[in-house]
Amino acid sequence: MKRDFLALADWSRDDLEKIFALTRDLKDKQKRGEEHHLLRGKSLAMIFEKSSTRTRISFEVGMFQLGGHALFLSSGNTQMGRGEPVQDTARCMSRYCDGVMIRTFSQQLVEDFARHADVPVVNALTDLYHPCQVMADLFTVIEHKGSYRDLVYCWIGDGNNMAHSWINAAAVLGFELRVATPKGYEPDAAVVARAQKMGAKILYTHDPAEAARGAMVLNTDVWASMGQEAEQQEREQAFKGFQINRDIVALADPSCLVLHCLPAHRDEEITDEVIEGPHSVVFDQAENRLHVQKAILVTLMG
Repeated sequence: MKRDFLALADWSRDDLEKIFALTRDLKDKQKRGEEHHLLRGKSLAMIFEKSSTRTRISFEVGMFQLGGHALFLSSGNTQMGRGEPVQDTARCMSRYCDGVMIRTFSQQLVEDFARHADVPVVNALTDLYHPCQVMADLFTVIEHKGSYRDLVYCWIGDGNNMAHSWINAAAVLGFELRVATPKGYEPDAAVVARAQKMGAKILYTHDPAEAARGAMVLNTDVWASMGQEAEQQEREQAFKGFQINRDIVALADPSCLVLHCLPAHRDEEITDEVIEGPHSVVFDQAENRLHVQKAILVTLMG
C-alpha cells in the first residue's frame, strides 16, 4: 500500500523516528563517500508552483545520490498550468514516475493529487504545511542535543505553514511547544483543534517573552511569506516585538538552539547577530533538508 508524506500528523511517532534513524545512516554514508543507491533507476517528478532554492537543490541532489533521477517541472510549463484536471496529471505521472514532489500554494491540490496518484506524493511546501522542513529541523536538534525529547520548543512569529507543522510535530512526538504570534496572526483553528484532539502540550500566547523563557529551541520564519508580499508593510507593524534578538535569546535556556528555515530577512524576524551567533544552527538545519528528504524518499519509494 502506497504512503504519502503530506502532513506530519498523518504519521506516527514510531514512523517519524524510523525516518530520523534512516537519516542518520544515510548522512553517515554520504559523509564517508559510500555509495547508497537505494533508489537506483527510479524517477521523482518535482512540480513547482512556488520558487525555490533549498527545496529544488536538496531533492534533486538527493535523488542523484540515491542513484535515481529527478525531473524539474514548473507548473506554468505543464498542462496543469493550462487547466488540465489534477486527477489527469496525477494518473499520467504515476505511469511515468516512481514518486512526485509538489511545492505549491494549496494543500488541497496536494491532497487531491495524492488521492488520484498511484505513486507516493511528498508535500515539499504548501501554504498550510511544510513537513519536510520541520523534519530537518528536528533532526538538527537530535544531532546537537542527542534527542528531540524532553525539550521545550518555542515558535515566534507568524501562525503560518511552519508553525502548523511544528504544531503537528508536537502532537505526534509529544514535546512541549510554545507558539507566540501577534493578534490576528494565530495558527489555523483546524490545525490547533486537531493537535488538541491528539493531546498536544502547546501554549498559545501573544507574548514572545513568555514563549521564549527557558526554551531550549527557538524558531522563527519571515513575517511575509511567498504570496504575502503586498502585506509586507502591514506585517512589519504587526510583528514589531516578535523578533529573535539578543534579548529573546537571553530569556531562553543558556544552551538553546536557534533555528530559521530560510530565506531570512536579517534584522527583521531575526537579527544578523543571532543568525551568525553561537546559538545558531541555521546552516546545519539547511543541510539536513538533503539528508532527511533522502530518508523520506527511501521510506516511500524504496
